Amino acid sequence: MYIWRKGTIVGPTFKMPFIGPFLDSMDPKFEEYNAKWKSGPLSCVSVFHKFVVIASTRDMARKVLNAPAFVKPCVVDVAEKLLRPTNWVFLDGKAHVDYRKGLNGLFTRQALETYLPRQEEVYNAYFEKFLHISQTQEGGRPAPFMPHFRELMCAVSCRTFVGYYMPDEAMKKIADDYYLITAALELVNFPIILPYTKTWYGKKAADMVLDEFAKCAAKSKVRMATGAEAICILDCWVKSMLESERYRQRIAKGEQVSAEEKPTMLIREFTDFEISQTLLTFLFASQDATSSASTWLFQLMADRPEVLDKVREENLAARNGDKNVALSMSLLEGMKYTRAVVKETLRYRPPVLMVPYLVKKAFPISDSYTVPKGAMVVPTTYPALHDPDVYPNPEYFDPERWITGDAEMHPKNWLVFGTGPHYCIGQTYAQLNLMAMIGKASMMLDWKHEVTPLSEEIKVFATIFPKDDCRLVFSQRP
Repeated sequence: MYIWRKGTIVGPTFKMPFIGPFLDSMDPKFEEYNAKWKSGPLSCVSVFHKFVVIASTRDMARKVLNAPAFVKPCVVDVAEKLLRPTNWVFLDGKAHVDYRKGLNGLFTRQALETYLPRQEEVYNAYFEKFLHISQTQEGGRPAPFMPHFRELMCAVSCRTFVGYYMPDEAMKKIADDYYLITAALELVNFPIILPYTKTWYGKKAADMVLDEFAKCAAKSKVRMATGAEAICILDCWVKSMLESERYRQRIAKGEQVSAEEKPTMLIREFTDFEISQTLLTFLFASQDATSSASTWLFQLMADRPEVLDKVREENLAARNGDKNVALSMSLLEGMKYTRAVVKETLRYRPPVLMVPYLVKKAFPISDSYTVPKGAMVVPTTYPALHDPDVYPNPEYFDPERWITGDAEMHPKNWLVFGTGPHYCIGQTYAQLNLMAMIGKASMMLDWKHEVTPLSEEIKVFATIFPKDDCRLVFSQRP
């Protein structure tokens, strides 16, 4: 069966019965992924019962991402068990489009402005924590900060998503346990949830997160029904539900309602658990990716002090020299260089390397090869983002390519947030969030990086991190 499915594309000549290269896949190495991508536009591997086709080039990746008639997102086998099979991310076709439309209002410019105060509060608190770790706990010695960046980004996400409906202790529990969900959702795992395995611990952690988000949903519905101001994504969504329901009730009573009074998007009321599932997907989409990006940002800035100096100068200038000026959308949108630094970080070290899709029906991906129904097809992002024809000297970190260069002229290669019907709904939020983080850090903190032989080596754990976990020392700026 494997030989027949493989056809003419690159891949192992034979497959080990049942498990295939399972043991190798349990400890994924970036170098092996990169070699696979370079082996050809299409290659394959088979693990357990799953035949996997890897689409390595930009055009092959885009073809998969823009083929909803043939493929649908599948993440990994256990994803439906953790995120729940009724989750909106597993919807297909019109059902997915309609659900997504109801979420678009949560990421408008006006909505993003609403979330900034909560994000800034989290950054202020965690930057103080970073100082305490470096100066008090570690006595000024370098320490691995990747775990702390993961906690920071989880806290930012939770405050953005559910505001203060979630107590600090629950937020800390999610930050600590989300690692278990990440481990359970690695590309290759044992396909059955057995007690005390990674997938089992991941399922328990996911159940806990769903329960906490459902509690937040119930609290938001009570508060927003009083006409309170929306301060987080959850509030904005509940407010939209309430406005839609009031509009429908007026229409049912036969009232004449002007077009101006009709909500921009009419949505139904969602249960607490439906809301919880959606918020978990937001966390799933953001937590590992932003943790990766923030880790690389801090390391890259420390290793390139001239870049950090420019970011600091731009952020202070945007605030007329007062580092205490609050974040705003207009402030962030005016920071051209900081934006370029974030975009170059996402290109240079893209957090998401691959996005698995399930083939719904035989998919003629090229003139010479058809991916069989039931297979997994995995478009990759790294080769497109390191294409020397589009990004000259791609292994060199160069924010200027987004300002004086022509990097912006190649949107087809910018696959950081995907493309097609399942592109990342929060891509603007994610980039502004990273800009806000590194901009504030540049004004409040100094930091030094202890470079080790593993600093530029890439560790794959759902996303990518430095193998030495980014060893830093933070100190207070005057």
